[in-house]
Amino acid sequence: MPRRQDPGPSVKDKELYEALRDDGASKEKAARIANAAAATSRSKVGRKGGKAGDYEDMTKDELMSRARRIGIAGRSSMNKAQLIDALRNH
Repeated sequence: MPRRQDPGPSVKDKELYEALRDDGASKEKAARIANAAAATSRSKVGRKGGKAGDYEDMTKDELMSRARRIGIAGRSSMNKAQLIDALRNH
């Protein structure tokens, strides 16, 4: 089994970070969730969110703005369905 690199001192809950990375989360997303869980509690982190609407209910302009904020490349040539797919897989 390959040896994992230490995620560094900025990650507060390394066990959760590694579990999220194993599930396919990006390094940034895993670190964000692991640090939020360490700052409060894991059960509270699970209850956060849910304030954003469904992507299908958003306009293409709203999806484009969200894609721009998180840095999805190629967004200008995507249609609404492609933007939704890119946002969900980011």
